Amino acid sequence: MQPSELADEEQDGGVGAIADFFRDADAAQDSPLLWLLTRQQPLTQALSGLFHGPAALVQLRLWVFLQLASQGEAQLPRERIAELLHALRPEALETALKRLREVGLLAWDETQRSYALPALAQRVAGLLAPLTSQAPDEDDGGELAALLGQVVGANQLGSVDAGQVQLLQAQLARLHGEFADAIASGSEFRLREARKRYDRAAQLIDRASAAISAIIGSSQGHIALERAARGLGQAQSRLLAMASQFNRALQQVDRQRVTLGTTGITSTDVKRWLQAAPQLQRMLQGALARPVMATTLAPHELLDVVEAEFERDRPQPEQAEELPSAQAAPAGSLSAVALPRELTELNHLLSSWAAEPGQQRSVADALLGPRPGATRYAQLAYKAQLLPLLGDPQAAVLPGLTGELARQPWRIAWLPEAEALAHDQVQLLSRGELLPAKEDTNG
Repeated sequence: MQPSELADEEQDGGVGAIADFFRDADAAQDSPLLWLLTRQQPLTQALSGLFHGPAALVQLRLWVFLQLASQGEAQLPRERIAELLHALRPEALETALKRLREVGLLAWDETQRSYALPALAQRVAGLLAPLTSQAPDEDDGGELAALLGQVVGANQLGSVDAGQVQLLQAQLARLHGEFADAIASGSEFRLREARKRYDRAAQLIDRASAAISAIIGSSQGHIALERAARGLGQAQSRLLAMASQFNRALQQVDRQRVTLGTTGITSTDVKRWLQAAPQLQRMLQGALARPVMATTLAPHELLDVVEAEFERDRPQPEQAEELPSAQAAPAGSLSAVALPRELTELNHLLSSWAAEPGQQRSVADALLGPRPGATRYAQLAYKAQLLPLLGDPQAAVLPGLTGELARQPWRIAWLPEAEALAHDQVQLLSRGELLPAKEDTNG
């Protein structure tokens, strides 16, 4: 069947012809992607006719078509085409031009007596544009860069669609899987090679991050585009989060690296040298100066060795142990914590004042004691913290010096003012008086 007849049959069949391949015809009607493809009958027929036949014939058509599309001229006279493609035999050129005319990629203008590329040819040339450039090197991020360029360019023109975004998302997911496999392998060389590729991919994604964010932000209201943009954002986050995983894996490899003595040569250097050394099998020549001899053992000798090993590894039964004999408890002593001597001095001072009734005592006299010049700031502050215990009913029942202080017949009355002291460590002190317990108005 000729390509033109096949195109006519497909055009006549329409959606119904495609629906025959489905188990349920309704499923074909409900597929949005299939509906879009059926609306592109001229494009699919042009591609079908262009790629139909042997590989050499297909390459010839592609070469002729892309050569004509790259001229940038509105009209191509027959003489101009013959001059441009003079290297081809006339029958080969005529065959290629005939197929291009049949599939609608080349139109003959009778009035101008020349060929022209219709709009359909421009669309097909755009689809086949990657064939005119060198194949991208995946190790250098060429494929990712091409996809990012398509998505970013379409976004700048406002014509980005969900299909382009999903292709980019699939590429990011594939890279994530390859990098995860490299991390799980534990191979130092594979890790370092994957880390180089990851750094290049992360740099490309970082350059296009603004465009990706704009696509995600402007996809509101378009269900398919919004879903694809959300998936693209998740794939981008997952890929960029792998930097810490690479760092941990490389640190683990560095910890496992072994240095051979004091030479500075590491196990990594040895591996790299072995990988680059040609014909490693020659290194074994002469390595075995004496052939390996098989040693024959008698069966009874084998049994003796096995029996000895069993006896050696057999666990010993637990032996009964007697309880330890009674022992006298060691002599001990109970000692109380020694209190600061300032508490004892304060008790003695208050007791002596109680024996001399009728005299008014101030807080400064109690804190400075009988030797004001020898009293340090720390001693004065400690005594000031003890004064609130005077008359405390809970502290009065305690034994020892603390309870003795609480049972002293004195009460403290603070005044809302401070007095100056002629002391080298304390300049001001809150004014207060010590009153006998019987004169305590609060008691």
